Amino acid sequence: MSQEYITVITTAPNKENADNIAKNLLIEKLAGCVQIIGPITSHYWWQDEICQNEEWICLIKSSLVVYDQLEQTIKEIHPYDVPEIIVLPILKASDDYLSWLKQYLK
Repeated sequence: MSQEYITVITTAPNKENADNIAKNLLIEKLAGCVQIIGPITSHYWWQDEICQNEEWICLIKSSLVVYDQLEQTIKEIHPYDVPEIIVLPILKASDDYLSWLKQYLK
């Protein structure tokens, strides 16, 4: 049962953008929970240069069933040209938690 559930990770350039992503995903019932962590410092390649910026991480609890719509929603509202969108499977979780999560997803 838990293998249909996922955690999606994305980053945002500031807390306002992270909050906007969280709010939109929750309203659309594409996520049951979004945890925002930050600020963090990210070091990465962009357009053949090494960059360093402050970002905020969003940990999004969702389901594979709604993933495509979740990804599209993030892309539509995200300020980055290429937002980080990474999916991690939830291999195991308590039945109580999964029951709670399921009731808030499409």
